[in-house]
Amino acid sequence: MEIFYTQQALDLFLEKQRNQGKKVALVPTMGALHEGHISLIEFAKPLADCIVCSIFVNPTQFNDPKDLEKYPRPIERDIELLENAACDVLFMPSAEEMYPQNDEKWEIDLGNLDQIWEGEHRPGHFQGVTQIVYKLFKLVKPDMACFGQKDFQQVMVIQKMIDIKNLPVQLIICPTVRSDEGLALSSRNERLSARGLETALILSKTLNFIKANFGEVNITELKALAIDQLNADKEVALEYFAICETTTLEEAKEILPGKKYVALVVAKIDQVRLIDNMLLN
Repeated sequence: MEIFYTQQALDLFLEKQRNQGKKVALVPTMGALHEGHISLIEFAKPLADCIVCSIFVNPTQFNDPKDLEKYPRPIERDIELLENAACDVLFMPSAEEMYPQNDEKWEIDLGNLDQIWEGEHRPGHFQGVTQIVYKLFKLVKPDMACFGQKDFQQVMVIQKMIDIKNLPVQLIICPTVRSDEGLALSSRNERLSARGLETALILSKTLNFIKANFGEVNITELKALAIDQLNADKEVALEYFAICETTTLEEAKEILPGKKYVALVVAKIDQVRLIDNMLLN
């Protein structure tokens, strides 16, 4: 596996790959890798000739400095996981490399997509996400980019950015990887106690309940049942639960023919903010 720390070195390497007609896939991450990240690399393998994984803890998408500070950075383990997964390239820049002093100000009109749900709870978060992903897209010039379904709103935001900027990148949404018990894999899970890991299973259990009853029970009633189920455990601090149309993420009041729907949930357990979702139809 080739490891690059500067944009210039990575650009030179990828230019040679493209000149040989190789297809490039990008898997952007913030490190603290787990099976979910590795599944993105496995997903990309049959589709591309050169897989680039980036590890960069992006400061502009954290609206809580403590959260940025606490973010895990087990870099040696990450490199080992990527090598075992036969990743071709690791790009690991510094903050100064990605955000030079003369960096242009970033602002993109994402409409309502960055105002609702995660946008409301983490103001400015999606501006930071789109800023760094745009930089990576312009640098790597990937044919495709793989993102996990677990961060569903983020994926919809990136698709909107691709459309606005008219970028020639195919966005591939890869299924959420879960533990045997059903918990969505996340770097944040490492901060949960054994009891917290057990408690957190209520998120996927509730989502599965919603999926099983979707179309059978009125949406308003279904949402109320889900919220009751989540609030029943005093160790779960529910932030929001919603059933939305997939592309706009507008909350659904009824099920319309031809539309796709997703259930979103965010809750704090052991003071750790956990996020999950499930496609319903």
